[in-house]
Amino acid sequence: MQNNNVQTQAHYVAPIEDTPIAPVDRLDETEKARSTWADAWDSMRRRPSFWISSILIVLILVVAAFPGLFTSVSPNLNCQLANSNGAPEAGHPLGFTRQGCDVYARIIFGAQASVTVGVLATLLVTLSGIIVGSLAGYYGGFLDSFVSRVGDIFFAIPTVLGAIVLMSVLPERTPLTVALVLAIFAWPQIARIMRGAVLSARNSDYVTASTALGVSKFRILIRHVIPNSIAPVIVVATISLGTFIVAEATLSFLGIGLPPNVMSWGNDIAQAQTSIRTNPQVLLLPSAALSITVLSFLMLGDVVRDALDPAARARR
Repeated sequence: MQNNNVQTQAHYVAPIEDTPIAPVDRLDETEKARSTWADAWDSMRRRPSFWISSILIVLILVVAAFPGLFTSVSPNLNCQLANSNGAPEAGHPLGFTRQGCDVYARIIFGAQASVTVGVLATLLVTLSGIIVGSLAGYYGGFLDSFVSRVGDIFFAIPTVLGAIVLMSVLPERTPLTVALVLAIFAWPQIARIMRGAVLSARNSDYVTASTALGVSKFRILIRHVIPNSIAPVIVVATISLGTFIVAEATLSFLGIGLPPNVMSWGNDIAQAQTSIRTNPQVLLLPSAALSITVLSFLMLGDVVRDALDPAARARR
């Protein structure tokens, strides 16, 4: 019979005072919590495209609001047929149109109507979409079904095509009228995005806690759900502003947007068609102004989207 010798091994344990335990990770409780908008601003201000687009947009808005600061020439009163398709000269750096009007002055003053239509249409679409989408998404039921079906009907109608049909029967055409017509056919996109965001937010813990505390549904919607659901709407609205400016130019180019006596880039492009062979800059210059404006808003919208949705930036 074989004996198994069991050997005991001594274990050394260091005293606690010789091995002090230091904190590995400590939360700084004195630092103020950063909001989503603070993180978004920190992300946007680091990108050159944000500053380039912002500077261009501010310049365009200032030109549209105060055109007299950039030119002292009246775009209509100083039109002389003797200057028809004239070359640039002192005081008229971009030459003249076929009617003898100053091209530079018309581009400056034309920004007012084009930008006004874009801003008004964006505000109308955004406000209506937020209201309709948030009510439908939060309360649900018959209201949600009704709004969804009405939105599907308008989704089936292209915005420009619907605007062409409606503008052709309206007796008066003003920037407000064009903006209202565009808003009638463009609101479902914002409403659907807002509805989806509200559906995700209404099941959050803070909504449940507010309900348990006895806060009314409408107050929860206004104070908690909408502020936490509006980020994707802001992204789409920023991009849509440039789209509405293009839509106004398209309607004016077709002759059913703003009337010819209202200066806009769309009207100038339409009137310059006859001079494209003899004086192409009359058409190219307002087209360039329109393109730069739309590109600025698209660039800003792209930056805002990446800042508010980091997952979208990671997928690119």
